[in-house]
Amino acid sequence: MEVRFREIDPFNCWIWLRFADPPGSGERSYVETAFDSWFFLAKLGGFNAENLQAHEAGADLSWLPYDAEAAERALPALMHNMAQLEYKDDWGRCWVDLGTSDAIALDVLINTLARLNRDVVEIAELVIGGLQEDWPVEEDPDSPFHSDDDA
Repeated sequence: MEVRFREIDPFNCWIWLRFADPPGSGERSYVETAFDSWFFLAKLGGFNAENLQAHEAGADLSWLPYDAEAAERALPALMHNMAQLEYKDDWGRCWVDLGTSDAIALDVLINTLARLNRDVVEIAELVIGGLQEDWPVEEDPDSPFHSDDDA
């Protein structure tokens, strides 16, 4: 699975998946469950790089003195919104508002999709950010990020 990053607007970010073959309903179900699970963890603040006490402790976690006050002082890192996955031929896409979640959220998603690629459905390419010329994005006129080119 090739991973590429393009220009990223964290509040208006598209994630693109190119599959080796158009995914079937079972394969889509696995991919959608992975995205839904990732989003729920992110919406609850799970991807907060300011509070990685267990990770920073290293290999020996026995009797780790977890500092709840330090965890409480960490700024919130919450993902705001995610749309349903859409499919077109061998492509899938998902819009997300990453909000204030940290980039560790993207690492977790990449790791998860890499495992799906090995075990469930072949993902040829994962593209984070940017747009696809052959699959235009329709702007939502109610979006606070709507561009008004006529003004």
